[in-house]
Amino acid sequence: MIKGGWIVTEEKAAQLLQALRTNEVTEVTVSKEEFPVFRNVLTKQEDMKSFRGAAKHFGTVVYTYEPGWTA
Repeated sequence: MIKGGWIVTEEKAAQLLQALRTNEVTEVTVSKEEFPVFRNVLTKQEDMKSFRGAAKHFGTVVYTYEPGWTA
């Protein structure tokens, strides 16, 4: 699990998405402040629909990688 508070860059967001894909981590927590950069990278992924975001309190989103969870 990776919690928010990491330095927000597109490169770091791409690394975290790859870590989810390869099961290095099971979830990534993104804060409200980190969300715009993270989302920008996420929407460019070919397998974007395999990432599942669960909204939490105060604008935090917890992402997991679940291929096939949606059509």
